[in-house]
Amino acid sequence: MADNDDLAISSRGEFVPPTHVKFFYSLGQIAQSGAFDAALPFVFFYYTAVLGLPGGLVGVAIAISLVFDAVVDPLVGSWSDNIGGKIGRRLPLMMVGTPLMCIALGLLFSPPSHMPTMGLLAWLTVASVAVRSLLSLFNVPYIALGAEMADGYTERSSVVAWRALAGIVAGVLVAVLAYNVFFAKPPGLLNIHAYPGFGWAVGLATFIACAACCAGVLRYAAGLPQPPQAPGSILLRLPGEVAEVFRNPSFRLLFSTCVITFVAIGVNATLNLHVMTFVWKLTPVMVQIAGFSLLGGVLVGIATAPLIARFAEKKTMVMAGLVSIIAVWILLPLLRLTGVVTATGAAALPFIGTTLFVAGIGVGFTVIAFPSMMADVADEHELLFKARREGLYFAGLGFAAKCSAGLGALVGGFAIQLIGVPQNAGHAGVVLPPAMLNELSLAWGPGAALFVIAGALVFWPYRISRKRHEVIAAELKARRAEALALANIA
Repeated sequence: MADNDDLAISSRGEFVPPTHVKFFYSLGQIAQSGAFDAALPFVFFYYTAVLGLPGGLVGVAIAISLVFDAVVDPLVGSWSDNIGGKIGRRLPLMMVGTPLMCIALGLLFSPPSHMPTMGLLAWLTVASVAVRSLLSLFNVPYIALGAEMADGYTERSSVVAWRALAGIVAGVLVAVLAYNVFFAKPPGLLNIHAYPGFGWAVGLATFIACAACCAGVLRYAAGLPQPPQAPGSILLRLPGEVAEVFRNPSFRLLFSTCVITFVAIGVNATLNLHVMTFVWKLTPVMVQIAGFSLLGGVLVGIATAPLIARFAEKKTMVMAGLVSIIAVWILLPLLRLTGVVTATGAAALPFIGTTLFVAGIGVGFTVIAFPSMMADVADEHELLFKARREGLYFAGLGFAAKCSAGLGALVGGFAIQLIGVPQNAGHAGVVLPPAMLNELSLAWGPGAALFVIAGALVFWPYRISRKRHEVIAAELKARRAEALALANIA
């Protein structure tokens, strides 16, 4: 347990981290939200529209990295569950992963010039595997640490909110860096020479933020409880631990929902620059404004979610969020296809910004609810199986989040090839036919919305409510008190 001056106890007997610990902890979110979620969508546009690599090959390269994720994420999760030492279970891996993932990110944006197609594909594949694997080394223990920092149903939403708010700031800063610094001058996003500097700048910012995160939470993390380490080789015990995790029905539902939903977000994000540039004919500055509208909605969703969580169930928040995302993704393209909205460029920006703001609120709800619910499910796992598996549980959540870029890019890449978008689409003077623009819009919106609908249907049977978690928490505290008493007698 953390030192008393670092620990606050709520009126319900739950422990909560002080504000300064939450702040420093939240800085680590730039690894996922800044370096991964905000920066990596530029990779797809860079390698396809700028470097001319076919969309299907880009999707395959990122899908290969996703296969590595399926192995690396649970391995890191189990590893972080069973590390002991003076600075706790999670920080050692976070500290090692911080510089390595930042270097890999810079290299991903810096392929050697004039590479042949297969050489460029190999560079993208290896760099993507490195970025995603090294992100896991930091991010899996990072989000597991967040679950350990607070044990209450509502307080966990507060910790996640701090992290999510930092993620919003990171996303905004990456967008500002992109559109106001590196791609501000013509030819904007088609400037092949701007991407390496952009990648290294994001990598440097990520290193500074994640290093500050590790330093700021060091004392608090070192004082958290450390369950007994599992004996034996991690490679031998990992299959059994993963199988045990999937025996929990609540985990299966939540994990499946996260994967499906995040893939939908990935498809939408992968096609976003193509749709905004070619369909709606927005300039880079306008794309930035539309992105800020989305982030503004996410910010509203994140800020209000902890307040709503005080009286509403987390499941209700998730369903409300998913419905708003589905509605916007279907409405925006259909209004254009039916001729209700015909404007492009600056004239279309208010309409696009308003709808994306609404979708952002839904995203904000899910961003808060999913990690908080995963922590609740981890408590249920301890009750059912008498073992703490936060690392593995949040490895599942981390893997689901990275599916947004992996499977999303795979689906988006093949969609671009099936639609027939030419490899020179980003060159001056190239005009895409109306039918192709319509197909891009449908893939970006209704196509991605189909995944969200499937995720909502899968999620519907989820049953951990506020009352159910209170029962779980009470039984766990009684069990731990009994174990402590027996240990004192012995």
